Amino acid sequence: MRTIGRYLKPYAVRVCFQLLVKLGGTVVELFLPSMLSIILDEYVPAGNMRGVWLTGAAMVLCALLAWLGNVCANRMSTNISRRFTLNLRRDLFRHVTDLSAAQRDAVTDASLVSRLTSDTYNVHNMVDRMQRLGVRAPILLLGGILVSLSLEPVLTLVLICTLPLLAITIIISSKKGVPLFTRVQEGQDSMVRKIQENMAGARVIRALSRTEYEQQDFARVNEDLSQRQRTADLTMAAVSPIVNFVLNTGLAVVVLVGAWRVHTGATLPGTIIAFLSYFTIILNSLLMISRLFVMYSKGSASARRIAEILAMPEDLPRRESPAQPSENHVEFRSVRFSYNKTTDNVQDITFSLRHGETLGIIGPTGSGKSTLLKLLLRQYDPDGGSILLDGRPLSSLTPTELYSRVGVVFQNDFLMADSIRENIRFGRDVAEDAMLSAVDCAQAGFIHQKEGGMDFMLNVKGRNLSGGQQQRVLIARSLAADPRLLLLDDCSSALDFRTDRALRHALRERHGEATTILVAQRVSAVMAADHILVMDNGRIIGQGRHDELLTSCPMYRQLCQLQLGGDAL
Repeated sequence: MRTIGRYLKPYAVRVCFQLLVKLGGTVVELFLPSMLSIILDEYVPAGNMRGVWLTGAAMVLCALLAWLGNVCANRMSTNISRRFTLNLRRDLFRHVTDLSAAQRDAVTDASLVSRLTSDTYNVHNMVDRMQRLGVRAPILLLGGILVSLSLEPVLTLVLICTLPLLAITIIISSKKGVPLFTRVQEGQDSMVRKIQENMAGARVIRALSRTEYEQQDFARVNEDLSQRQRTADLTMAAVSPIVNFVLNTGLAVVVLVGAWRVHTGATLPGTIIAFLSYFTIILNSLLMISRLFVMYSKGSASARRIAEILAMPEDLPRRESPAQPSENHVEFRSVRFSYNKTTDNVQDITFSLRHGETLGIIGPTGSGKSTLLKLLLRQYDPDGGSILLDGRPLSSLTPTELYSRVGVVFQNDFLMADSIRENIRFGRDVAEDAMLSAVDCAQAGFIHQKEGGMDFMLNVKGRNLSGGQQQRVLIARSLAADPRLLLLDDCSSALDFRTDRALRHALRERHGEATTILVAQRVSAVMAADHILVMDNGRIIGQGRHDELLTSCPMYRQLCQLQLGGDAL
Protein backbone atom coordinates (compact mmCIF):
# COMPACT_ATOMS: atom_id res chain seq x y z
CA MET A 1 0.00 0.00 0.00
CA ARG A 2 3.03 2.30 0.19
CA THR A 3 2.93 2.39 -3.60
CA ILE A 4 -0.63 3.74 -3.49
CA GLY A 5 0.37 6.38 -0.95
CA ARG A 6 3.33 7.49 -3.05
CA TYR A 7 1.16 8.04 -6.12
CA LEU A 8 -1.61 9.74 -4.14
CA LYS A 9 0.80 12.15 -2.44
CA PRO A 10 0.78 14.74 -5.29
CA TYR A 11 -3.01 14.89 -4.94
CA ALA A 12 -3.02 15.22 -1.15
CA VAL A 13 -4.55 18.72 -1.19
CA ARG A 14 -7.26 17.70 -3.66
CA VAL A 15 -8.02 14.57 -1.67
CA CYS A 16 -8.32 16.55 1.56
CA PHE A 17 -10.64 19.09 -0.07
CA GLN A 18 -12.73 16.29 -1.57
CA LEU A 19 -12.97 14.62 1.83
CA LEU A 20 -14.08 17.90 3.42
CA VAL A 21 -16.80 18.35 0.82
CA LYS A 22 -17.88 14.74 1.34
CA LEU A 23 -17.83 15.22 5.08
CA GLY A 24 -20.00 18.35 4.86
CA GLY A 25 -22.56 16.66 2.62
CA THR A 26 -22.72 13.62 4.90
CA VAL A 27 -23.10 15.64 8.12
CA VAL A 28 -25.91 17.70 6.59
CA GLU A 29 -27.65 14.45 5.64
CA LEU A 30 -27.61 13.38 9.30
CA PHE A 31 -29.81 16.35 10.27
CA LEU A 32 -32.82 15.11 8.27
CA PRO A 33 -34.26 12.48 10.70
CA SER A 34 -33.84 14.86 13.67
CA MET A 35 -35.82 17.54 11.83
CA LEU A 36 -38.52 14.99 11.07
CA SER A 37 -38.68 14.08 14.75
CA ILE A 38 -39.16 17.76 15.69
CA ILE A 39 -42.03 18.12 13.20
CA LEU A 40 -43.83 14.98 14.45
CA ASP A 41 -43.28 15.45 18.18
CA GLU A 42 -43.48 19.25 18.58
CA TYR A 43 -45.06 21.15 15.69
CA VAL A 44 -47.78 18.71 14.59
CA PRO A 45 -49.29 18.12 18.10
CA ALA A 46 -49.20 21.88 18.74
CA GLY A 47 -50.75 22.69 15.35
CA ASN A 48 -47.78 24.96 14.51
CA MET A 49 -48.03 24.89 10.70
CA ARG A 50 -45.53 27.71 10.34
CA GLY A 51 -42.94 25.57 12.14
CA VAL A 52 -43.87 22.59 9.99
CA TRP A 53 -43.34 24.56 6.76
CA LEU A 54 -40.11 26.18 7.91
CA THR A 55 -38.63 22.92 9.16
CA GLY A 56 -39.78 21.15 5.99
CA ALA A 57 -38.09 23.83 3.87
CA ALA A 58 -34.94 23.38 5.95
CA MET A 59 -35.12 19.62 5.28
CA VAL A 60 -35.40 20.26 1.52
CA LEU A 61 -32.43 22.64 1.69
CA CYS A 62 -30.35 20.11 3.64
CA ALA A 63 -31.27 17.38 1.14
CA LEU A 64 -30.17 19.62 -1.75
CA LEU A 65 -26.91 20.53 0.02
CA ALA A 66 -26.21 16.85 0.78
CA TRP A 67 -26.93 15.92 -2.84
CA LEU A 68 -24.76 18.73 -4.20
CA GLY A 69 -21.90 17.91 -1.83
CA ASN A 70 -21.97 14.21 -2.71
CA VAL A 71 -22.11 14.93 -6.47
CA CYS A 72 -19.17 17.36 -6.32
CA ALA A 73 -17.13 15.05 -4.09
CA ASN A 74 -17.82 12.06 -6.37
CA ARG A 75 -16.73 14.00 -9.44
CA MET A 76 -13.56 15.07 -7.67
CA SER A 77 -12.80 11.51 -6.54
CA THR A 78 -13.32 10.24 -10.10
CA ASN A 79 -10.91 12.84 -11.45
CA ILE A 80 -8.28 12.07 -8.80
CA SER A 81 -8.60 8.32 -9.34
CA ARG A 82 -8.31 8.73 -13.10
CA ARG A 83 -5.14 10.82 -12.86
CA PHE A 84 -3.70 8.53 -10.19
CA THR A 85 -4.27 5.45 -12.36
CA LEU A 86 -2.89 7.25 -15.41
CA ASN A 87 0.40 7.95 -13.62
CA LEU A 88 0.56 4.50 -12.04
CA ARG A 89 -0.01 2.69 -15.34
CA ARG A 90 2.46 4.97 -17.13
CA ASP A 91 5.25 4.34 -14.61
CA LEU A 92 4.46 0.64 -14.47
CA PHE A 93 4.73 0.39 -18.26
CA ARG A 94 8.01 2.30 -18.22
CA HIS A 95 9.39 0.01 -15.55
CA VAL A 96 8.23 -3.06 -17.48
CA THR A 97 10.07 -1.86 -20.58
CA ASP A 98 13.21 -1.32 -18.47
CA LEU A 99 13.19 -4.84 -17.06
CA SER A 100 16.01 -7.08 -18.17
CA ALA A 101 15.29 -10.16 -20.24
CA ALA A 102 16.00 -12.33 -17.18
CA GLN A 103 13.46 -10.42 -15.08
CA ARG A 104 10.84 -10.68 -17.82
CA ASP A 105 11.52 -14.41 -18.05
CA ALA A 106 10.94 -14.75 -14.30
CA VAL A 107 7.68 -12.78 -14.22
CA THR A 108 6.38 -13.90 -17.67
CA ASP A 109 4.78 -11.63 -20.26
CA ALA A 110 1.28 -12.88 -19.44
CA SER A 111 1.64 -11.77 -15.82
CA LEU A 112 2.98 -8.37 -16.89
CA VAL A 113 -0.04 -7.87 -19.19
CA SER A 114 -2.39 -8.84 -16.36
CA ARG A 115 -0.73 -6.43 -13.93
CA LEU A 116 -0.88 -3.59 -16.45
CA THR A 117 -4.58 -4.13 -17.12
CA SER A 118 -6.75 -5.88 -14.53
CA ASP A 119 -4.53 -5.11 -11.51
CA THR A 120 -4.38 -1.39 -12.27
CA TYR A 121 -8.16 -1.48 -12.79
CA ASN A 122 -8.69 -3.07 -9.36
CA VAL A 123 -6.45 -0.48 -7.72
CA HIS A 124 -8.33 2.30 -9.53
CA ASN A 125 -11.64 1.01 -8.19
CA MET A 126 -10.25 0.72 -4.68
CA VAL A 127 -8.93 4.31 -4.64
CA ASP A 128 -12.14 5.65 -6.15
CA ARG A 129 -14.46 3.80 -3.73
CA MET A 130 -12.28 4.66 -0.74
CA GLN A 131 -12.70 8.35 -1.53
CA ARG A 132 -16.42 8.02 -2.15
CA LEU A 133 -17.40 5.68 0.67
CA GLY A 134 -14.34 5.79 2.93
CA VAL A 135 -15.57 9.02 4.54
CA ARG A 136 -19.31 8.74 3.99
CA ALA A 137 -19.77 5.28 5.52
CA PRO A 138 -17.81 5.88 8.80
CA ILE A 139 -19.36 9.33 9.30
CA LEU A 140 -22.86 7.95 8.78
CA LEU A 141 -22.07 5.09 11.15
CA LEU A 142 -20.50 7.17 13.95
CA GLY A 143 -22.80 10.16 13.45
CA GLY A 144 -25.85 7.93 13.38
CA ILE A 145 -24.80 6.24 16.62
CA LEU A 146 -24.08 9.57 18.38
CA VAL A 147 -27.37 11.16 17.32
CA SER A 148 -29.22 7.96 18.22
CA LEU A 149 -27.67 8.07 21.68
CA SER A 150 -28.98 11.60 22.16
CA LEU A 151 -32.45 10.59 20.93
CA GLU A 152 -32.93 7.20 22.57
CA PRO A 153 -29.99 5.80 24.61
CA VAL A 154 -31.79 2.55 25.52
CA LEU A 155 -32.50 1.55 21.94
CA THR A 156 -28.99 2.60 20.85
CA LEU A 157 -27.53 0.02 23.25
CA VAL A 158 -29.22 -2.72 21.21
CA LEU A 159 -27.41 -1.46 18.13
CA ILE A 160 -24.05 -1.12 19.89
CA CYS A 161 -24.25 -4.75 21.04
CA THR A 162 -24.24 -5.90 17.39
CA LEU A 163 -21.09 -3.95 16.41
CA PRO A 164 -18.41 -6.31 17.85
CA LEU A 165 -19.84 -9.28 15.95
CA LEU A 166 -19.98 -7.25 12.75
CA ALA A 167 -16.42 -6.00 13.20
CA ILE A 168 -15.09 -9.54 13.75
CA THR A 169 -16.91 -10.76 10.62
CA ILE A 170 -15.48 -8.00 8.42
CA ILE A 171 -11.90 -8.30 9.75
CA ILE A 172 -11.77 -12.10 9.32
CA SER A 173 -13.20 -11.94 5.80
CA SER A 174 -10.72 -9.24 4.79
CA LYS A 175 -7.72 -11.23 6.05
CA LYS A 176 -8.87 -14.23 4.04
CA GLY A 177 -9.80 -12.14 1.02
CA VAL A 178 -6.38 -10.69 0.13
CA PRO A 179 -4.59 -14.04 -0.45
CA LEU A 180 -7.66 -15.43 -2.21
CA PHE A 181 -7.79 -12.54 -4.66
CA THR A 182 -4.03 -12.86 -5.16
CA ARG A 183 -4.67 -16.43 -6.32
CA VAL A 184 -7.42 -15.14 -8.61
CA GLN A 185 -4.99 -12.73 -10.28
CA GLU A 186 -2.41 -15.52 -10.68
CA GLY A 187 -5.10 -17.61 -12.35
CA GLN A 188 -5.84 -14.68 -14.62
CA ASP A 189 -2.14 -14.63 -15.56
CA SER A 190 -2.46 -18.23 -16.72
CA MET A 191 -5.54 -17.39 -18.78
CA VAL A 192 -3.83 -14.43 -20.45
CA ARG A 193 -0.84 -16.63 -21.26
CA LYS A 194 -3.10 -19.31 -22.75
CA ILE A 195 -4.96 -16.73 -24.86
CA GLN A 196 -1.69 -15.24 -26.11
CA GLU A 197 -0.41 -18.68 -27.09
CA ASN A 198 -3.60 -19.55 -28.95
CA MET A 199 -3.78 -16.22 -30.75
CA ALA A 200 -0.15 -16.40 -31.85
CA GLY A 201 -0.41 -20.05 -32.89
CA ALA A 202 -3.94 -20.02 -34.34
CA ARG A 203 -2.78 -21.03 -37.82
CA VAL A 204 -0.60 -23.86 -36.57
CA ILE A 205 -3.36 -25.13 -34.26
CA ARG A 206 -5.85 -25.20 -37.10
CA ALA A 207 -3.38 -26.73 -39.56
CA LEU A 208 -2.61 -29.59 -37.15
CA SER A 209 -6.29 -30.13 -36.27
CA ARG A 210 -5.64 -29.35 -32.60
CA THR A 211 -8.54 -26.92 -32.21
CA GLU A 212 -10.59 -29.24 -30.01
CA TYR A 213 -7.56 -30.08 -27.86
CA GLU A 214 -6.78 -26.39 -27.32
CA GLN A 215 -10.44 -25.70 -26.51
CA GLN A 216 -10.33 -28.39 -23.84
CA ASP A 217 -7.06 -27.05 -22.48
CA PHE A 218 -8.50 -23.53 -22.36
CA ALA A 219 -11.58 -24.91 -20.61
CA ARG A 220 -9.28 -26.39 -17.95
CA VAL A 221 -7.54 -23.04 -17.37
CA ASN A 222 -10.89 -21.26 -17.42
CA GLU A 223 -12.36 -23.69 -14.91
CA ASP A 224 -9.36 -23.24 -12.60
CA LEU A 225 -9.79 -19.45 -12.70
CA SER A 226 -13.54 -19.87 -12.16
CA GLN A 227 -12.95 -22.03 -9.08
CA ARG A 228 -10.50 -19.52 -7.63
CA GLN A 229 -12.93 -16.68 -8.31
CA ARG A 230 -15.78 -18.70 -6.81
CA THR A 231 -13.84 -19.41 -3.61
CA ALA A 232 -12.88 -15.75 -3.22
CA ASP A 233 -16.38 -14.47 -4.01
CA LEU A 234 -18.10 -16.95 -1.67
CA THR A 235 -15.74 -15.99 1.13
CA MET A 236 -16.39 -12.31 0.67
CA ALA A 237 -20.09 -12.80 -0.12
CA ALA A 238 -20.61 -14.34 3.30
CA VAL A 239 -20.11 -10.89 4.83
CA SER A 240 -23.33 -9.30 3.55
CA PRO A 241 -25.74 -12.05 4.73
CA ILE A 242 -24.14 -12.12 8.17
CA VAL A 243 -24.28 -8.33 8.43
CA ASN A 244 -27.88 -8.27 7.21
CA PHE A 245 -28.93 -11.02 9.62
CA VAL A 246 -27.37 -9.33 12.64
CA LEU A 247 -28.69 -5.88 11.75
CA ASN A 248 -32.19 -7.06 10.87
CA THR A 249 -32.32 -9.00 14.12
CA GLY A 250 -31.26 -5.84 15.92
CA LEU A 251 -33.88 -3.86 13.98
CA ALA A 252 -36.62 -6.30 15.03
CA VAL A 253 -35.55 -5.97 18.67
CA VAL A 254 -35.51 -2.16 18.33
CA VAL A 255 -39.06 -2.14 16.92
CA LEU A 256 -40.34 -4.34 19.75
CA VAL A 257 -38.59 -2.38 22.49
CA GLY A 258 -39.54 0.92 20.86
CA ALA A 259 -43.22 -0.07 20.64
CA TRP A 260 -43.16 -1.06 24.32
CA ARG A 261 -41.54 2.29 25.29
CA VAL A 262 -44.11 4.29 23.28
CA HIS A 263 -46.90 2.27 24.91
CA THR A 264 -45.55 3.03 28.39
CA GLY A 265 -45.02 6.71 27.49
CA ALA A 266 -41.26 6.52 27.96
CA THR A 267 -40.69 8.01 24.50
CA LEU A 268 -42.57 9.71 21.67
CA PRO A 269 -43.61 8.23 18.28
CA GLY A 270 -41.59 10.85 16.33
CA THR A 271 -38.48 9.89 18.25
CA ILE A 272 -38.99 6.23 17.36
CA ILE A 273 -39.50 7.11 13.69
CA ALA A 274 -36.33 9.25 13.70
CA PHE A 275 -34.45 6.46 15.49
CA LEU A 276 -35.57 3.91 12.89
CA SER A 277 -34.35 6.31 10.17
CA TYR A 278 -30.97 6.53 11.86
CA PHE A 279 -30.93 2.78 12.29
CA THR A 280 -31.50 2.44 8.52
CA ILE A 281 -28.67 4.91 7.88
CA ILE A 282 -26.40 2.89 10.17
CA LEU A 283 -27.47 -0.32 8.43
CA ASN A 284 -26.63 1.11 4.99
CA SER A 285 -23.30 2.46 6.25
CA LEU A 286 -22.31 -0.96 7.58
CA LEU A 287 -23.23 -2.56 4.27
CA MET A 288 -21.10 0.08 2.51
CA ILE A 289 -18.21 -0.72 4.83
CA SER A 290 -18.53 -4.44 4.06
CA ARG A 291 -18.43 -3.66 0.32
CA LEU A 292 -15.43 -1.43 0.94
CA PHE A 293 -13.55 -4.31 2.53
CA VAL A 294 -14.33 -6.52 -0.46
CA MET A 295 -13.00 -3.80 -2.76
CA TYR A 296 -10.02 -3.32 -0.46
CA SER A 297 -9.18 -7.03 -0.61
CA LYS A 298 -9.14 -6.98 -4.42
CA GLY A 299 -7.26 -3.69 -4.64
CA SER A 300 -4.72 -4.61 -1.97
CA ALA A 301 -3.89 -7.91 -3.70
CA SER A 302 -3.46 -6.08 -7.02
CA ALA A 303 -1.43 -3.28 -5.40
CA ARG A 304 1.02 -5.84 -4.01
CA ARG A 305 1.48 -7.38 -7.44
CA ILE A 306 2.11 -3.95 -8.97
CA ALA A 307 4.52 -3.03 -6.17
CA GLU A 308 6.51 -6.21 -6.86
CA ILE A 309 7.25 -4.98 -10.38
CA LEU A 310 7.95 -1.37 -9.37
CA ALA A 311 10.31 -2.59 -6.64
CA MET A 312 12.39 -4.70 -9.02
CA PRO A 313 15.90 -3.20 -9.04
CA GLU A 314 17.89 -2.47 -12.16
CA ASP A 315 19.23 -5.85 -13.14
CA LEU A 316 21.91 -4.63 -15.53
CA PRO A 317 23.44 -1.51 -13.93
CA ARG A 318 26.06 0.52 -15.70
CA ARG A 319 29.51 -0.06 -14.26
CA GLU A 320 32.26 2.44 -14.91
CA SER A 321 35.29 0.84 -16.49
CA PRO A 322 38.21 2.40 -18.36
CA ALA A 323 38.43 1.82 -22.10
CA GLN A 324 41.20 -0.48 -23.26
CA PRO A 325 43.21 0.42 -26.38
CA SER A 326 42.05 -1.96 -29.07
CA GLU A 327 41.85 -2.13 -32.84
CA ASN A 328 38.90 -4.50 -32.59
CA HIS A 329 35.30 -3.35 -32.92
CA VAL A 330 33.72 -6.38 -31.21
CA GLU A 331 35.53 -8.76 -28.90
CA PHE A 332 34.37 -11.78 -26.87
CA ARG A 333 36.83 -13.03 -24.25
CA SER A 334 36.16 -16.48 -22.76
CA VAL A 335 32.44 -15.74 -22.43
CA ARG A 336 30.10 -18.21 -20.77
CA PHE A 337 26.42 -17.86 -19.94
CA SER A 338 23.51 -19.91 -18.58
CA TYR A 339 19.80 -19.01 -18.65
CA ASN A 340 18.93 -21.20 -15.67
CA LYS A 341 22.30 -20.73 -13.91
CA THR A 342 22.87 -24.47 -13.72
CA THR A 343 24.08 -25.62 -17.14
CA ASP A 344 26.00 -23.29 -19.44
CA ASN A 345 24.20 -22.53 -22.69
CA VAL A 346 27.38 -21.07 -24.20
CA GLN A 347 30.91 -21.45 -22.90
CA ASP A 348 34.45 -20.48 -23.77
CA ILE A 349 33.38 -18.11 -26.57
CA THR A 350 36.36 -16.12 -27.84
CA PHE A 351 36.60 -14.13 -31.08
CA SER A 352 37.24 -10.59 -32.31
CA LEU A 353 36.14 -8.45 -35.25
CA ARG A 354 37.68 -5.34 -36.73
CA HIS A 355 35.62 -2.49 -38.09
CA GLY A 356 33.86 -3.39 -41.32
CA GLU A 357 34.42 -7.14 -41.01
CA THR A 358 31.66 -9.71 -41.36
CA LEU A 359 31.19 -12.66 -39.04
CA GLY A 360 28.97 -15.58 -39.97
CA ILE A 361 27.69 -17.90 -37.23
CA ILE A 362 26.31 -21.28 -38.25
CA GLY A 363 25.38 -24.44 -36.42
CA PRO A 364 22.48 -26.71 -35.52
CA THR A 365 19.38 -25.46 -33.69
CA GLY A 366 20.02 -24.82 -30.00
CA SER A 367 23.77 -24.43 -30.38
CA GLY A 368 23.74 -20.90 -28.86
CA LYS A 369 23.92 -18.72 -31.98
CA SER A 370 21.12 -16.32 -31.01
CA THR A 371 22.36 -16.26 -27.42
CA LEU A 372 25.58 -14.59 -28.56
CA LEU A 373 23.58 -11.74 -30.12
CA LYS A 374 21.49 -11.35 -26.95
CA LEU A 375 24.68 -11.06 -24.92
CA LEU A 376 26.10 -8.54 -27.39
CA LEU A 377 22.91 -6.46 -27.03
CA ARG A 378 23.25 -6.80 -23.26
CA GLN A 379 19.84 -8.33 -22.79
CA TYR A 380 21.75 -10.56 -20.36
CA ASP A 381 25.13 -10.19 -18.68
CA PRO A 382 27.59 -13.07 -19.16
CA ASP A 383 28.27 -15.28 -16.15
CA GLY A 384 31.96 -15.28 -16.99
CA GLY A 385 34.38 -13.57 -19.35
CA SER A 386 33.86 -10.15 -20.94
CA ILE A 387 32.43 -8.55 -24.05
CA LEU A 388 34.01 -5.37 -25.42
CA LEU A 389 32.80 -2.84 -27.97
CA ASP A 390 35.51 -0.50 -29.26
CA GLY A 391 37.65 -1.56 -26.32
CA ARG A 392 34.97 -0.69 -23.75
CA PRO A 393 33.13 -3.34 -21.71
CA LEU A 394 29.44 -3.46 -22.54
CA SER A 395 28.56 -2.85 -18.89
CA SER A 396 30.23 0.57 -19.06
CA LEU A 397 28.02 1.76 -21.93
CA THR A 398 24.70 3.51 -21.42
CA PRO A 399 21.73 2.03 -23.32
CA THR A 400 21.81 5.04 -25.65
CA GLU A 401 25.53 4.60 -26.37
CA LEU A 402 25.02 0.91 -27.12
CA TYR A 403 21.79 0.86 -29.08
CA SER A 404 22.50 3.96 -31.16
CA ARG A 405 25.33 2.01 -32.81
CA VAL A 406 23.35 -1.14 -33.52
CA GLY A 407 20.91 -2.23 -36.21
CA VAL A 408 19.29 -5.57 -35.50
CA VAL A 409 16.83 -8.04 -36.99
CA PHE A 410 15.80 -10.77 -34.57
CA GLN A 411 14.84 -14.31 -35.46
CA ASN A 412 11.26 -13.71 -34.29
CA ASP A 413 10.76 -10.00 -34.89
CA PHE A 414 7.53 -8.04 -35.18
CA LEU A 415 5.79 -5.39 -37.25
CA MET A 416 3.30 -2.90 -35.84
CA ALA A 417 -0.20 -2.22 -37.11
CA ASP A 418 0.90 0.99 -38.80
CA SER A 419 2.18 2.22 -42.14
CA ILE A 420 5.32 0.74 -43.67
CA ARG A 421 6.99 4.14 -43.32
CA GLU A 422 6.39 4.25 -39.55
CA ASN A 423 7.50 0.63 -39.19
CA ILE A 424 10.80 1.48 -40.85
CA ARG A 425 11.26 4.81 -39.05
CA PHE A 426 10.21 3.24 -35.71
CA GLY A 427 10.09 6.54 -33.86
CA ARG A 428 13.64 7.54 -34.84
CA ASP A 429 14.79 10.71 -36.58
CA VAL A 430 15.41 9.11 -39.96
CA ALA A 431 15.28 11.07 -43.21
CA GLU A 432 13.01 9.96 -46.05
CA ASP A 433 15.97 9.46 -48.39
CA ALA A 434 17.66 7.18 -45.85
CA MET A 435 14.50 5.07 -45.55
CA LEU A 436 14.16 4.75 -49.32
CA SER A 437 17.82 3.76 -49.60
CA ALA A 438 17.31 1.14 -46.89
CA VAL A 439 14.25 -0.21 -48.73
CA ASP A 440 16.28 -0.52 -51.92
CA CYS A 441 19.18 -2.23 -50.15
CA ALA A 442 16.83 -4.67 -48.41
CA GLN A 443 15.41 -5.71 -51.81
CA ALA A 444 11.99 -4.48 -50.66
CA GLY A 445 10.95 -2.90 -53.93
CA PHE A 446 7.55 -4.59 -53.60
CA ILE A 447 6.63 -1.73 -51.22
CA HIS A 448 6.33 0.72 -54.12
CA GLN A 449 3.81 -1.60 -55.81
CA LYS A 450 1.51 -1.54 -52.77
CA GLU A 451 -1.40 0.86 -52.64
CA GLY A 452 -0.01 4.03 -51.09
CA GLY A 453 3.58 2.78 -51.25
CA MET A 454 5.33 3.65 -48.01
CA ASP A 455 1.97 4.67 -46.53
CA PHE A 456 0.52 1.18 -47.02
CA MET A 457 -1.07 0.12 -43.72
CA LEU A 458 0.01 -3.18 -42.20
CA ASN A 459 -2.21 -5.45 -40.14
CA VAL A 460 -1.20 -6.60 -36.66
CA LYS A 461 2.21 -8.32 -36.93
CA GLY A 462 2.21 -7.55 -40.66
CA ARG A 463 -0.18 -10.37 -41.47
CA ASN A 464 -1.04 -8.82 -44.84
CA LEU A 465 2.56 -9.40 -46.02
CA SER A 466 4.22 -12.68 -46.89
CA GLY A 467 7.01 -14.05 -44.70
CA GLY A 468 9.71 -12.90 -47.12
CA GLN A 469 8.17 -9.44 -47.43
CA GLN A 470 8.03 -9.10 -43.64
CA GLN A 471 11.73 -9.98 -43.38
CA ARG A 472 12.71 -7.42 -45.99
CA VAL A 473 10.76 -4.65 -44.22
CA LEU A 474 12.52 -5.62 -40.97
CA ILE A 475 15.91 -5.52 -42.69
CA ALA A 476 15.07 -2.08 -44.08
CA ARG A 477 14.24 -0.95 -40.53
CA SER A 478 17.64 -2.10 -39.26
CA LEU A 479 19.49 -0.35 -42.12
CA ALA A 480 17.60 2.95 -42.07
CA ALA A 481 19.75 4.55 -39.34
CA ASP A 482 23.02 3.46 -41.03
CA PRO A 483 24.27 1.42 -38.02
CA ARG A 484 27.94 0.83 -37.24
CA LEU A 485 27.15 -2.69 -36.00
CA LEU A 486 24.62 -4.82 -37.87
CA LEU A 487 23.18 -7.95 -36.25
CA LEU A 488 21.13 -10.23 -38.49
CA ASP A 489 19.65 -13.28 -36.79
CA ASP A 490 18.49 -15.72 -39.47
CA CYS A 491 16.72 -12.81 -41.17
CA SER A 492 16.73 -14.26 -44.71
CA SER A 493 15.27 -17.69 -44.01
CA ALA A 494 12.07 -16.83 -45.92
CA LEU A 495 13.88 -15.34 -48.93
CA ASP A 496 14.53 -17.21 -52.14
CA PHE A 497 18.17 -17.81 -53.08
CA ARG A 498 18.25 -15.09 -55.77
CA THR A 499 16.86 -12.41 -53.43
CA ASP A 500 19.15 -13.60 -50.64
CA ARG A 501 22.17 -13.29 -52.91
CA ALA A 502 21.13 -9.82 -54.11
CA LEU A 503 20.66 -8.76 -50.48
CA ARG A 504 24.16 -9.90 -49.47
CA HIS A 505 25.72 -8.06 -52.42
CA ALA A 506 23.79 -4.86 -51.58
CA LEU A 507 24.85 -5.05 -47.93
CA ARG A 508 28.48 -5.46 -48.96
CA GLU A 509 28.35 -2.51 -51.36
CA ARG A 510 26.30 -0.01 -49.35
CA HIS A 511 27.07 -0.95 -45.74
CA GLY A 512 30.55 -2.40 -46.14
CA GLU A 513 31.91 -0.12 -43.41
CA ALA A 514 29.52 -1.60 -40.85
CA THR A 515 30.63 -4.57 -38.79
CA THR A 516 28.15 -7.34 -39.51
CA ILE A 517 27.31 -10.45 -37.51
CA LEU A 518 25.13 -12.83 -39.45
CA VAL A 519 23.43 -15.85 -37.88
CA ALA A 520 22.15 -18.27 -40.50
CA GLN A 521 21.24 -21.87 -41.25
CA ARG A 522 22.39 -21.64 -44.88
CA VAL A 523 26.04 -22.10 -45.74
CA SER A 524 25.52 -19.83 -48.77
CA ALA A 525 24.63 -16.94 -46.43
CA VAL A 526 27.92 -17.10 -44.47
CA MET A 527 30.48 -18.58 -46.84
CA ALA A 528 31.63 -15.14 -48.08
CA ALA A 529 32.10 -13.78 -44.52
CA ASP A 530 35.53 -12.70 -43.29
CA HIS A 531 35.19 -15.02 -40.30
CA ILE A 532 32.90 -17.97 -39.67
CA LEU A 533 32.06 -19.55 -36.32
CA VAL A 534 30.73 -23.11 -36.33
CA MET A 535 28.88 -23.80 -33.07
CA ASP A 536 27.56 -26.96 -31.46
CA ASN A 537 26.24 -27.47 -27.91
CA GLY A 538 27.21 -23.94 -26.91
CA ARG A 539 30.84 -24.25 -28.00
CA ILE A 540 32.85 -23.05 -30.95
CA ILE A 541 33.99 -26.18 -32.78
CA GLY A 542 35.32 -24.41 -35.84
CA GLN A 543 36.59 -20.91 -36.59
CA GLY A 544 38.05 -19.43 -39.77
CA ARG A 545 37.23 -18.67 -43.39
CA HIS A 546 35.16 -20.86 -45.68
CA ASP A 547 38.14 -22.56 -47.36
CA GLU A 548 39.87 -23.18 -44.04
CA LEU A 549 36.80 -24.73 -42.41
CA LEU A 550 36.28 -27.13 -45.32
CA THR A 551 39.48 -28.87 -44.28
CA SER A 552 39.55 -28.22 -40.52
CA CYS A 553 35.89 -28.65 -39.43
CA PRO A 554 34.05 -31.91 -40.28
CA MET A 555 30.64 -30.48 -39.30
CA TYR A 556 31.03 -27.47 -41.60
CA ARG A 557 32.17 -29.70 -44.45
CA GLN A 558 29.15 -31.94 -43.88
CA LEU A 559 26.79 -28.94 -43.97
CA CYS A 560 28.36 -27.84 -47.26
CA GLN A 561 27.93 -31.29 -48.73
CA LEU A 562 24.28 -31.46 -47.68
CA GLN A 563 23.35 -27.94 -48.83
CA LEU A 564 25.69 -27.27 -51.76
CA GLY A 565 26.48 -30.74 -53.00
CA GLY A 566 29.83 -32.39 -53.57
CA ASP A 567 30.53 -30.55 -56.82
CA ALA A 568 30.32 -27.19 -55.05
CA LEU A 569 33.06 -28.24 -52.65
